[in-house]
Amino acid sequence: MNSDIKVQKPEGSDAVLVRRHQEVLFVTLNQPETRNALAPQVVARLDQAIALAALDKRVRAIVLRGNGGVFCAGGSIGSFQARLDVNVDGDDPVAARNREFGRFMQRVSALPVPFVVAVEGAAMGGGMGLACAADVVLATIDAKFALSETSLGIIPAQIAPWVVARLGMQAACRLGLSGERISGEAAVRLRMVDELATDSDALDELVAQWLTRICSCGPHANRTLKPLLRRCGDTPHDALLDEAAALFAGCMRSEGAEGIAAFREKRTSAWRRRFSKDDVRQARMPATNHEENEA
Repeated sequence: MNSDIKVQKPEGSDAVLVRRHQEVLFVTLNQPETRNALAPQVVARLDQAIALAALDKRVRAIVLRGNGGVFCAGGSIGSFQARLDVNVDGDDPVAARNREFGRFMQRVSALPVPFVVAVEGAAMGGGMGLACAADVVLATIDAKFALSETSLGIIPAQIAPWVVARLGMQAACRLGLSGERISGEAAVRLRMVDELATDSDALDELVAQWLTRICSCGPHANRTLKPLLRRCGDTPHDALLDEAAALFAGCMRSEGAEGIAAFREKRTSAWRRRFSKDDVRQARMPATNHEENEA
């Protein structure tokens, strides 16, 4: 195995694997027996990975995927039932836990680094919501997406803003009010998916291509641009453009000098990284004991 790969093994659980390779965090949902459902402990582990990617300036991107040929079947029905069994005295625990997931989604959305989701099999409910919060969504042609909550008599409450932002209101209503499952070309047409792969092997190759593109860009530039883009439409132009000018100058006076010099000298910039299909495959494999380490 490549010695550049490091591992973070959460205490007492392998529900989510987090591995660093070439400054990218590969995060893998690892409970295929539950179809990688978003049980509370899974969300907690994902939250740890999100916090790491946000705070560690060495992290240049995060890739989220599922093991066992499935991405994520959405919320855990077992944890739903447990909440219903709690006697309500004051604030409703169902509402409180649901809102907790919304705060997690807000932290995902606020990530300053590129967030790539690679989907095989099902991306249902909250799993589809996670994909909608991504910057790039890649999928196998037979992957399935659905807002399945209404078929259970509930609603996609905390993921709604990200579903509407990615698909638009009309498509969000269509999927949410019908529980329709879409895959392949239909997912691309609805802007759910950016690019398709024929199978799992081709998906590894596609992830490698996108990581190579992302890591050809300045890491500080990407961390600066993404939060700026998130504010477009919410901040008056004068204030936003004043801030953008200052951010531009900061980039120019830091890694921009290297980028311009590399362009003029016709050489590769110092920050460029190339990814292969084997890199992607290694980075999402279960770790062996001698590889375990903090990411």
